[in-house]
Amino acid sequence: MSQYFLMGGETLWNPSNGASRMFQRQVAVFEAELELPSGIGPMENDEAQISREAFETFVDALLVRHRRTGHAILLALSDGFTAVVLVLAERAAIKVDWARHGAAPEGPFADVQVSTTGMSVPAEGADWAAGLRERARDLERMMAC
Repeated sequence: MSQYFLMGGETLWNPSNGASRMFQRQVAVFEAELELPSGIGPMENDEAQISREAFETFVDALLVRHRRTGHAILLALSDGFTAVVLVLAERAAIKVDWARHGAAPEGPFADVQVSTTGMSVPAEGADWAAGLRERARDLERMMAC
């Protein structure tokens, strides 16, 4: 069995039920963390509709949050989800402003990790963007649509 994530009449992703369930649960976590709806509707009859406008806003906010942290654990917990969301955004023809997101974040960094070797900071813009884009490309080949 599988489920469908659709935007209009176009299938963006057709994952297995297990992958779909886990993704939907992660969507709920990130909606709560960002205090913003994702635009991904409920799964009904094995289909979830995605609102383009809300999803575009969610993608932007997710990238802003990701860019503003240098916390290794938070990055480990969010990298895979963020990469999957980027694949969906690309398939929906949502343009990501990599130059803006890669620039040094405005304001203080959030969730910076302090360790015995010092404080971590987010990766440089080009490295940060390249890393996320590479993870998304790797996953894209495995995400049936």
